[in-house]
Amino acid sequence: MRQMIFTILAAGLMFGTSACQKELGYTGFVDQNAPAEAGISLSTDKAVYKPGETVTFTASEMPAGAIYIRYMHLGEQLGDEQPLSGDTWTWTAPAEDFKGYMAEVYQKSASGENILVTIAVDVSSDWKKFPRYGFLATFNEMSAEACDAVIADLNRLHINGVQFQDWHWKHHWPLAQDKTSGAPLETYIDIASRDTYLSTIRNYISSAHNYGMKAIFYNLCFGALDDAAEDGVREEWYIFKDDSHGTKDSHELGSMFKSSIYLTDPGNGEWQEYLGEKNDAVYENLAFDGYQIDQLGSRGTVYDYDGNTVDLTAGYASFINAMKTRHQDKSLIMNAVSNFGSEQILGTGKVDFAYNEMWKDEDQFTDLRKAIEDNKEYGGDDMQTVFAAYMNYDKADNTGSFNTPGVLLTDAVIFALGGSHLEMGEHMLCKEYFPNSNLGMTEELKKSIISYYDFMTAYQNLLRDGGEFNDVTVTSTDSQMNIKSWEPATGNVITLCKETGDRQIVHLLNFSQANSTSWRDLDGTMPEPVQIVNPTVDINVGKEVAAVWMASPDIDGGAHKVLPFTPGEGKIRITLPSLKYWDMIVIEYDK
Repeated sequence: MRQMIFTILAAGLMFGTSACQKELGYTGFVDQNAPAEAGISLSTDKAVYKPGETVTFTASEMPAGAIYIRYMHLGEQLGDEQPLSGDTWTWTAPAEDFKGYMAEVYQKSASGENILVTIAVDVSSDWKKFPRYGFLATFNEMSAEACDAVIADLNRLHINGVQFQDWHWKHHWPLAQDKTSGAPLETYIDIASRDTYLSTIRNYISSAHNYGMKAIFYNLCFGALDDAAEDGVREEWYIFKDDSHGTKDSHELGSMFKSSIYLTDPGNGEWQEYLGEKNDAVYENLAFDGYQIDQLGSRGTVYDYDGNTVDLTAGYASFINAMKTRHQDKSLIMNAVSNFGSEQILGTGKVDFAYNEMWKDEDQFTDLRKAIEDNKEYGGDDMQTVFAAYMNYDKADNTGSFNTPGVLLTDAVIFALGGSHLEMGEHMLCKEYFPNSNLGMTEELKKSIISYYDFMTAYQNLLRDGGEFNDVTVTSTDSQMNIKSWEPATGNVITLCKETGDRQIVHLLNFSQANSTSWRDLDGTMPEPVQIVNPTVDINVGKEVAAVWMASPDIDGGAHKVLPFTPGEGKIRITLPSLKYWDMIVIEYDK
């Protein structure tokens, strides 16, 4: 929950588009008919595949003439190119687990190849290796077809896990049930007094599973509403602001909500047993794959009923262990709000990946890197990081559109660092109250976000699969760029370098026109960078270079480009096609 959850609604936030939007003509954040470079859209039947599984591709608006497809892994072609005919075809995923691929569809001409459209394929048997997390936040009455249309949009972005936000009846009793019979209620009112339909939740879960996605339910680890005593929550389980149990710690909400939220001790064994039993009912009635555990950040000094100081971070670890013991086969993810409790959360070894909700005290691009590095220290080198990082936050107090340059520059940095960004659901996320859809996506952003998620997926083995960041000297030889090594600074192209195996990776991140080194772009004022055409750079190398290639989500949908290079004394010289937001250069060393 989001450190400041609901305060914006209490101040009179407009809700924006509802989740019954598909029934009302909603076209989704990804317009499936939005043209690629040559007017083609391309999709796969799943977000992720098991090794050896059949991948089905579907294209629209394929042009006339000879068209070919090739399947690439990190710049290397798998097998021969294949001619395409028709708008549907299949490919057998390779047998090796945890690999990303790029399918490139192209035409040939006397002047060379013309990339028509690309799409990534993730072959991974476990989502926690490369998590790409999305969300759902509103559960009005919707048909199965309407729910599937929303999930199909997420599928195009290869989202492999979906967080069901604010789906629940009460924080202390998430599944709405008849208190006498225990039968689930088919309709109920959520915390924000919205109608919620169990049929819609079921439809969403079913659709997510059909696309190979995990369905994860959301709830606090320590929340109770004002009627909790009637439901069996004991006074002795709460945390208090004083040592004489006079005032419960609480998160106050406005009149539009059915209750404020009162906080229990997450480390209290009786509370863990109580909520564990309620979660048992969730799993018995809904096919959720796991539990997204939330908190509220630092609460200052708080006390238990007996006046003892409560260590919330230790309580989080105890709560995670209790939930995992109860359901060993279910995923757990826990929010570290402003890094509060990260070490204890990840130290349990029981969460699928790190989840960091970033706020104003972590608003610099450098804070993103620090969070990723801290998470690997606390959870091990394989620990992945997903950021809940809300873009254009102040702009979203009113209606409008996301600022495309701010979103793309932030995603470029997060993805280059090896992280992922929780931002896509029925709409793009702008506030900690997930149903807020005050900001829409421009057509440019809709198209670009597909390329960025394809890029993150296709090149996940370079971006997110080991390696060590290092320093490599990169020099502009034509004065088109002021190049500076990490950390970000306005007026510069920033290099972020990493060595992995026999490859040296050099990311170029374009801050040349940036007006801030904050990822938040609060008011949506980050300028669009001027595209740099055919820049030439020297890159210092310490080994014999066999080949150089590059890829960019800003060029041909992330298709690889072989780069001729001129060797020199301890360096190579290359010319790039262009630089807009982000280029990735890959130097292959002679084995």
